[in-house]
Amino acid sequence: MLWHSKPNVDVEGGTLELNLAKINEAVASEVGDREAIVFRDRRISYSEFTDRTRSLANFLLENGLGIREDRSNLNPWQSGQDHIGLYLYNGNEYLEGMMGAYKCRAAPFNVNYRYVDEELIYLLNNAKTRALIFHSSLSKHVESIRNHVPTLNLLIQVRDDDTSTVDDAYEYEQIVRQTPSLPVAMELSPDDLYILYTGGTTGMPKGVLWRQEDIIIAALGGRRTNGEVLQTVREFVERSVGQNRKSLPAPPFMHGAGHWNALQVLNAGGTVVIQNEVKRMDAQDILDTIEREEVNNLLVVGDAFGRPIADALADSECDYPSLRNIITGGAIMTAKVKSDIIQSLPKIKIIDSAGSSETGGQATHVSDSKSGAATGKFTLSVNNAVLSEDMSKILSPGHEGLGWWARTGNIPLGYLDDEAKTQRTFPVLNGVRYSVPGDKVRLLEDGSLELHGRESVTINSGGEKIFAEEVEQALKHHSDVFDAVVAGRPSERWGNEVVAIVQLRERSKPTEDSLLSECSKHIARYKLPKAFVFVNEILRSPSGKADYKWAKSVAASH
Repeated sequence: MLWHSKPNVDVEGGTLELNLAKINEAVASEVGDREAIVFRDRRISYSEFTDRTRSLANFLLENGLGIREDRSNLNPWQSGQDHIGLYLYNGNEYLEGMMGAYKCRAAPFNVNYRYVDEELIYLLNNAKTRALIFHSSLSKHVESIRNHVPTLNLLIQVRDDDTSTVDDAYEYEQIVRQTPSLPVAMELSPDDLYILYTGGTTGMPKGVLWRQEDIIIAALGGRRTNGEVLQTVREFVERSVGQNRKSLPAPPFMHGAGHWNALQVLNAGGTVVIQNEVKRMDAQDILDTIEREEVNNLLVVGDAFGRPIADALADSECDYPSLRNIITGGAIMTAKVKSDIIQSLPKIKIIDSAGSSETGGQATHVSDSKSGAATGKFTLSVNNAVLSEDMSKILSPGHEGLGWWARTGNIPLGYLDDEAKTQRTFPVLNGVRYSVPGDKVRLLEDGSLELHGRESVTINSGGEKIFAEEVEQALKHHSDVFDAVVAGRPSERWGNEVVAIVQLRERSKPTEDSLLSECSKHIARYKLPKAFVFVNEILRSPSGKADYKWAKSVAASH
């Protein structure tokens, strides 16, 4: 038996047996009448969610999908389960698709609905996709790529467009209504996989492989608010009885932040509320949904969601009394945006949640009317460390220079079918395996953590390393800047120079000198942009993350 297939041992030494489908079935048996998902005119109870996901699981099993090889026979970067692509916009079908796949011991994975055909072909082949669940409005892409993915032999379409269909695809709603909803007679395992494909904004997408037990503890609600690990499925059930929160994860489920929040809520017996408009970011629709459904928690991704919401709040006469927390993760929400939101909602708490596909949640920071708005500062939590540049030692508070933010404990197995990348990202130090996805940080004397950003988007200019995110934050302090992204381009003088790509507010015309003047209040002079490119819209992924490949091409073309 290989090291990675042993049962997880948590920080207190107890052996756990956690599995997403097992938790969902147990929670549903306790709170069956409670609403699990609210989406448009659909109000799906936990009992209905159970029936629908069991039906999907049985249909997938009938078509030969599930587990193929026990993990004890595999290397960390190998799967052993059939992979099911979810090529969907947000909706109940996305979460049902995930849970139905887990119940038949297949492994669902996220497919970006903005990908062009070439990107889809790469992703689906990289994942050795056996089945694809897709919205019918995306059927032209499915028809175009299906013959280029030799492993793909099962298509299931969710009708959202009566004019576009794939003729030989199975109809999703018929499957969940007509297939028997009997419990699936399979022994679910904590070793069953959860797969999350990275966004690919700085390189090709990579499939991150997690044991379900590890991702539950690291990111999907397997810890209490005090950090204590929930030891048994029974503890999840007991917690669900006393909790009934409503959460609206606004970003697309096809990225980790959105479906992590949704699964956290389902694992706790809460209600996932989905806004009406799912194909584009509509701040007013999000706020209207919060008011109508009395949502308690809102998940967003950085300024791409935060700025439009802050502007909509400023124009709103509603104070959204049910809303307690706004959680932001996946991208930076600047202090200016937070301050604007807090001004409109004085009782709100804005919670920065730091983490990545390769670490799960790593740290949080709260901004509110009492403490003020801050960005990029966190407290180092259990199982986290800062490693030296060469990853040879753990750095102490007050260390010189920057280090790598690392996590140990409940971390991924590796990258799907990629031994080299697995070994680079998950090094072993003094017998302890770490996940080091690429964030540079400084651990201050007081034990607080100062986040600088991803090494992959740093700009080496004149011998100095400049983090794109810190320049972006500085730019967004200017009242005329709606959005900004920063990239480097070759320079004879500096080697590389900082280029700011800026989306201005409507009818504003600031000078470049005024932008530089604002930046100079927040960052050192050598980090200031050497050039500006003004665009009508910053290109971001649907989750709100900056597309740095696009940014580099824009910077180079100007």
